[in-house]
Amino acid sequence: MSKRYTITAALPYTNGPIHIGHLAGVYVPADIYARFKRLTGKDVAFICGSDEHGVPITIKAKKEGVTPQDIVDKYHAIIKQSFLDFGISFDNYSRTSAKIHHDTASEFFTTLYNKNEFVEETTEQLYDADANQFLADRFVTGTCPKCGNEEAYGDQCESCGTSLNATDLINPKSAITGNVPSLKETKHWFLPLNKHESFLREWILKGHKKDWKPNVYGQVKSWIDDGLRPRAVTRDLDWGIPVPVKGAEGKVLYVWFDAPIGYISATKEWAERVGKDWEPYWKDDNTKLVHFIGKDNIVFHCIIFPAMLKAEGSYILPDNVPANEFLNLEGKKLSTSKNWAVWLPEYLQDFPDKQDVLRYALTANAPETKDNDFTWKDFQARNNNELVAIFGNFINRVVVLTNKYYDGTIPAPNTFSEIDEETLAAVKAYPSVISSSIERYRFREASQELMNLARLGNKYLADEEPWKLIKTDEERVKTIMYVALQIASALATLSEPFLPFTSTKLKTILNIGSADSSINNSWEDISTKNEFIAAGHAIGKAELLFSKIEDCEIEAQLEKLEASKKANEAANKVVEPQKEIVSFDDFTKLDLRVGTILEAEKMPKAKKLLVLKVDTGIDVRTIVSGIAESFKPEEIIGKQVTVLVNLAPRALRGVTSEGMILMTENAEGKLVFVNPDDTNATNGLQIS
Repeated sequence: MSKRYTITAALPYTNGPIHIGHLAGVYVPADIYARFKRLTGKDVAFICGSDEHGVPITIKAKKEGVTPQDIVDKYHAIIKQSFLDFGISFDNYSRTSAKIHHDTASEFFTTLYNKNEFVEETTEQLYDADANQFLADRFVTGTCPKCGNEEAYGDQCESCGTSLNATDLINPKSAITGNVPSLKETKHWFLPLNKHESFLREWILKGHKKDWKPNVYGQVKSWIDDGLRPRAVTRDLDWGIPVPVKGAEGKVLYVWFDAPIGYISATKEWAERVGKDWEPYWKDDNTKLVHFIGKDNIVFHCIIFPAMLKAEGSYILPDNVPANEFLNLEGKKLSTSKNWAVWLPEYLQDFPDKQDVLRYALTANAPETKDNDFTWKDFQARNNNELVAIFGNFINRVVVLTNKYYDGTIPAPNTFSEIDEETLAAVKAYPSVISSSIERYRFREASQELMNLARLGNKYLADEEPWKLIKTDEERVKTIMYVALQIASALATLSEPFLPFTSTKLKTILNIGSADSSINNSWEDISTKNEFIAAGHAIGKAELLFSKIEDCEIEAQLEKLEASKKANEAANKVVEPQKEIVSFDDFTKLDLRVGTILEAEKMPKAKKLLVLKVDTGIDVRTIVSGIAESFKPEEIIGKQVTVLVNLAPRALRGVTSEGMILMTENAEGKLVFVNPDDTNATNGLQIS
């Protein structure tokens, strides 16, 4: 078994703060795993850092009228402090703008270049003439050729996870000007993934990687089975790491080439700071490399980065890539652009002493195998019904009774009953049970096993009732309280990966775990020792581990979300400018009639389109209307609408549309039909 672990967490883009989707998908599970490995005596390097290159940062800078460096400096500081305040225990949190990273990435590219691992090609790429810029990655949007998502980016479709080239998009549009781009020749360097296909197939599909999570293995298998193609590793941009070869002026390394190398450069930076050799953490076969990521990064960590490492030749490959699915918020997809999120800095401000509550709620509802939903009501219930009522209640009762009966000194036990023996044996089994879940990356399951240990303590006290026995059998109560304190001590140790602030607080109450304490249990100690906290040891006074969250606090969060939603809608509402003047004669050419919708159905693979059959009074015709996001087909059958009937027919996705339904927005910004005053009218509307 490996004694050394290099654990990486996906580098967050420095174009905004961290939100709960990032935490649930990557950083909380990664931190649980790293803390657990340290507790079990492993040599751990837990590595992360800010991803400060790439198009999203440039777009953010353009929007705010500042430089990309201004953006990354601002958000790097915010993100780093948020992680620190939230208790994410990185050994090093670096940044890709650091010199050590630029040097490491440039050296990596040069090594592959000198080994002829790249293919140099001049190809036609999308170009925005008005912006005088090639459109890479998120500078261009369009329809995904695989799933039909109309908001896919030039490097990836976030709907189906497909990795794309910008030229793959259907109906591409510049994210800078909105223009339809042209094609222009440019030279780039490509990593020929097809060259590494046999290695990847052998390593992943025929190797031992079937122990990867099904969502990861399935996506990677699909990629390989579809056949791999060369992937450009350079871009025509002015923000990033310059390509370190002649003839590459004005080009930078593709962010998804340089970003994973950030794990290596961050390890170098950490090793230099603490006086270690970085190479064993990346080049020793006795090291286990584990990447924690979200599902949108699977292809980069399971195909592209391993191909890079294999081509370089001296690095180990990842042992596992436990990617989570996505977390939704109150039934809707998290969206940074729409400000539909719970931002970590704001959470820490609103709940300054409840870091562990959010950690627990996100872990207990982790999107490990499917997308899950975070709701504030569930957050409140997890806190009040589990952390307060189960974990906190048990600890409070134990500490209060120990101080009440024995002035805070742990009593010596007498003869153990059968229930005592069974309870202590069950406690000693929990490290193995929880370990098994963590080792299989089932953190949700592991968190519930921890809560089961607290339940065991509560049940033991409820069954034994020391507050009643103290009147008739004081010697028996000593044994009961001794056993209960063993459970409390075990909880203090085993909760540390999941609830680090709570663990520290509980250890302080029990007066254990500090440098000057004689009691400092390891994970293994809970499995092997017969006593975790000794008779005669003095504990502290009772202090609540968790406090109840009131309804008014939850309502405030829901109101904040609703206000954020409305503010975003107002900020993004575009008022169309007046169009060019038309003559009265031109206007009279419009033939507007009242029609009745007879049939309605969704257009296949189109998010916005409905196909309608409309009785116009002169005929029944097909009209394709972009209203599918505002109306369900069954809601509008029988609806009377205003129809422009003499609009020239137009083919939309293979269906000929023979008219247009008139629509407008109401005061709330909701799309509504332009209804005629006389709902019985059948003739063309008169213009007077």
